[in-house]
Amino acid sequence: MQIAEILPATMDPLELAARRAALDPAALDEVAEAAEAALLREGESENTLRSYRTALRYWAAWFQLRYGTPIALPVSVPTVVQFVVDHAQRQDGNGALAHELPDDLDQALVDGGFKAKLGAPALATVIHRVAVLSKVHQLRDVANPCEQPRVRELLSKARRAYAKRGALPRKKPALTKEPLEALLETCDDSLTGLRDRALLLFAFSSGGRRRSEVTSATIENTVREADDRFVFTLQFSKTNQSGEDRAENDKLIVGRAAHTLAAWLAAAQISEGALFRRVRRGDKIGEPLAAAAVNDIVKKRCALAGLSEKFSAHSLRSGFVTEAGRQGVPLGETMAMTGHRSIASVTGYFRAVQTEPKGARLLE
Repeated sequence: MQIAEILPATMDPLELAARRAALDPAALDEVAEAAEAALLREGESENTLRSYRTALRYWAAWFQLRYGTPIALPVSVPTVVQFVVDHAQRQDGNGALAHELPDDLDQALVDGGFKAKLGAPALATVIHRVAVLSKVHQLRDVANPCEQPRVRELLSKARRAYAKRGALPRKKPALTKEPLEALLETCDDSLTGLRDRALLLFAFSSGGRRRSEVTSATIENTVREADDRFVFTLQFSKTNQSGEDRAENDKLIVGRAAHTLAAWLAAAQISEGALFRRVRRGDKIGEPLAAAAVNDIVKKRCALAGLSEKFSAHSLRSGFVTEAGRQGVPLGETMAMTGHRSIASVTGYFRAVQTEPKGARLLE
């Protein structure tokens, strides 16, 4: 097919070309670059964009303080190595932990709001910030220092050193049936209690939903099919970022979870928009909950229940997977509810120590 065949019949190809400025086929103009950037931003989750912004602000501040000049791409390999040793702890000759960031620079970063507190950050934070810098180099199509063997080897050995010291973070415990029931017992029949009970059961019973997935639930995507049955359609998630139409997108909310959800919606008189909202003074229903509020609710209820374990909102996800394994739910069914696409991913949420597997007592 010739190009002329797909142009409007009334527009001569030469006339069309004359009407617009000629583009360079080897480069994008400013308008196209801006459109590309907008699509990239829109396709990222808000949490990811927020973490990118925080990391890049920190890089810029650290670089300015360390080298006395604004940061510019590409960054050199020695600069990335300096960043790692400034922030990752190592054992000195006496066995004490040390890192290379000078105290005055550390204080300046805290005073400027780039760090929350003095001292070395978690290794995961260091690795994430190097990964963000690497991503920026990839997007700008410039030489990437973070992919150089020296940097990769340093990060690999740093992680191994932390592991040998037992300094890597442990996974949050699973919020299985027993502790979840303790949380639910703290929920009274006030509007706040009704909301929190409905939210906890919704998040757990629909497959251990993530915080952002809970707050994305709306009247429009959560259809009530019967008194004790809702269907929540999760079109977009961490494991389905392209929004593919999959059978497992539909999550059932049934039985007890459905009854508590219906009670909350009726009491709050919610007929459209987000399911879970702020309850303001005087029992006024406010705006939709932010994702961070889900974590706050879990922690608040844990404190009221007197639980010593450090549960978080993500404990609902590991709790669902662990409880499903404990009760013999087929793995395929569990994966369909959580949305995991690989066995390795879903088993990462299983807390064997909380289930006491049969293999632990083979000699008894």
